[in-house]
Amino acid sequence: MADYQSSLNEAMQIDGALGVALVDSQSGMALATAGNPDGLDLNVAAAGNSNVVQAKMRTMRDLGLNQKLEDILITLETQYHIIRTFNREDGIFLYLVLDKARANLAMARFKLAGIEKQLVI
Repeated sequence: MADYQSSLNEAMQIDGALGVALVDSQSGMALATAGNPDGLDLNVAAAGNSNVVQAKMRTMRDLGLNQKLEDILITLETQYHIIRTFNREDGIFLYLVLDKARANLAMARFKLAGIEKQLVI
């Protein structure tokens, strides 16, 4: 089991990682951050992506989908944004920003899932 900072440091070792945040989707607050993506405030991104997670959860309920949300992928011109929810703790997620040119998306999702499993909240 790993603590916040060591988990975020491990996420920053993923190829192409620009920044990462541990977020409480209920409050929209970043509990911890690492990295400094150019032109991207991780605290503002945490709040905005909390809305994304809450909207997806509402939509899943409206559709009657009784499944666990694992992750959400947002693809921009030069970046991937991955939102990885926690299996053990509702309302908490990891938010990872990747440089699209340097990242291996499949490997990043795999590694982020492993980090999520080891993280102690």
